[in-house]
Amino acid sequence: MNFPMIMYILGMVLKYEGIFMLIPFITGLIYKENAGFSFAVVGLTSYVSGYLLTRKKPQNQLYFAREGFACVALSWIVMSIVGAMPFVLNKDIPNFIDALFETTSGFTTTGASILSDIEALNKSSIMWRSFTHWIGGMGVFVFILAVLPMAGGYSMYLMSAESPGPTVGKLLPRLRDTAKILYMIYFVMTLLQIIILLIFKMPFFDALTITFGTAGTGGFGIKNDSMAGYSIPIQTTVTIFMILFGVNFNAYYLLLGKNKGDAFKMEEVRWYFLIIFLSIAIITLNIVKQYSGPVEALRHCAFQVGSIITTTGYSTVDFNLWPQLSRTILVMLMFIGACAGSTGGGIKVSRIIMLFKMVGVEMTKIIYPRSAKFVRMDKNVVDDDTVKTVAAYLITYVLIFGVSMFILAFDNLDMVTNFTGIAATLNNIGPGLELVGPSGNFSVFTPVSKLVLIFDMLAGRLELFPLLLLFSPSIWVFKHYKKKNYALKK
Repeated sequence: MNFPMIMYILGMVLKYEGIFMLIPFITGLIYKENAGFSFAVVGLTSYVSGYLLTRKKPQNQLYFAREGFACVALSWIVMSIVGAMPFVLNKDIPNFIDALFETTSGFTTTGASILSDIEALNKSSIMWRSFTHWIGGMGVFVFILAVLPMAGGYSMYLMSAESPGPTVGKLLPRLRDTAKILYMIYFVMTLLQIIILLIFKMPFFDALTITFGTAGTGGFGIKNDSMAGYSIPIQTTVTIFMILFGVNFNAYYLLLGKNKGDAFKMEEVRWYFLIIFLSIAIITLNIVKQYSGPVEALRHCAFQVGSIITTTGYSTVDFNLWPQLSRTILVMLMFIGACAGSTGGGIKVSRIIMLFKMVGVEMTKIIYPRSAKFVRMDKNVVDDDTVKTVAAYLITYVLIFGVSMFILAFDNLDMVTNFTGIAATLNNIGPGLELVGPSGNFSVFTPVSKLVLIFDMLAGRLELFPLLLLFSPSIWVFKHYKKKNYALKK
C-alpha cells in the first residue's frame, strides 16, 4: 500500500473542503450571522491540515486499484467528519452523531435529515447543507481530476471508485479532459436552472440552495414543507431538472458532438424515461380522486416520481398518504434509481436491465445448452467481468440491506419505517414512509442505528465495494506492497 500517496490525496481533499467552506462563511457575512465564523475556523483548519499533508509530493506518486478505492472511501469519511464540525461549533446541530448524519446525507446526496425545524437554522448552515449536495453530486475526485494533473492513467482508479454505475469509461482519451467535460455540463445545467428559477421570481438564496439540491439529486429542502410552498412554475422547473440530472451524462456529451442521434440510442436512457412515464400514468390514475382534478394530480405525481427515481427527495405533498399501489410503485422506484453516470443514486437502471437480461440468458441456456447467447447493452456484448460485477453488487446490496434491517430492529420501530429508512439511505434518496416519510425525519432512530444508516449512505454513494474494502485486512498488509513493485516516477 502506497501510504504516502494516500495521505497526499487526503491532503488535497482537505484543502478543497477548506476552500469550499468559504461559501457558507461568506453567506454568514452577508446575513450578519456569527454562525458563519464556525465555517471559517473549520475551513482554515482543514486547509492548513491539507497543506501540511501536500507540502511535499511523495517520491512514488503511482497508485493502483486498492489505493484508489481506499483513498476514495477514506476521503468521503474524512469529508463528512470535517463537514460536520461547523454544525457542532455553531450549535445548529450540537450532537456530533446527528451533525455527522446530516453532513454525510449532504455529501452522499441522500437528503435524509434528523432536523424537525429546518427554518430555525442559520443561513450559513442551510447554505452548507445544500452546497454539500452539489459537491457530492458529481464527486469531489472528479472535480480534483478536472483541475489538477494526476499520475497518468492511474487516476482512473479514483474515478471508477467514486463514479456511479457498473462501468466507468472515458469520454476523451485524457481522463482530465473527461472530468472537465463532465463538470462543464454539470455547471452549465446548474446555472441554467438558477436563471430559470430567478425568472419565476424565486429569491436568490432559495434559487441557489434548491438548485444545488436538484443538481446533486440530494433534496435537502430549506423550508419545513420542502417544495410545497413554491409556485407551480417553480415546482415544474424543479421536476424537469431533477429528471434531467438523472440522465447519464454521456448522453449530453453525445448531444454536443456530431453524432447526436447516438444519445437517443442509449438503451438505459430510453428505459429510464419509459419507467418514468409509466409510473406517472399509473400513479396519476390512482390518486386523481385525492385532488381537485387530473391536472393537479399529474403535477404532484410527476414531481414525486421524478424526485424518487432520481433519488432527489424533494416533495410537494405527503405521498405517505397516497394509496397502497402508488406507495408501492414509489418504493420500487427507490430501488431502481437513476441512470449510471448521472448524479442520481439507487441500483441504477443499467443494472436492472442487465439483471433481466442475465436471467433471460440463463433461462435460454437451460433450454438450449449449446446456444451461444450473451448479455447485450446498446447492441454490444457485455463482457463477463461486468456481468459478474453486477451480480456481485446485487448480492452484496442484499446482504448489507439484511444486516441493516437486523440492527435497526433493536429500535423496536415498525417494519415499514425500518425498511424504507434503509432503502432511502442505501439508495441515497432521503424520505421513506411512515415515521421517515416526507412529514417525518430520521431523529426517531437511536445513535447506533444512525451510525448504521450513515454507513449505508456512504456505501450507497460509493457503490458498496470501496467502503467494504476498508474492512478487508489484506488491503492494509504492507508486505504485499514492497517498494520494488512500484515504478518510481521521476
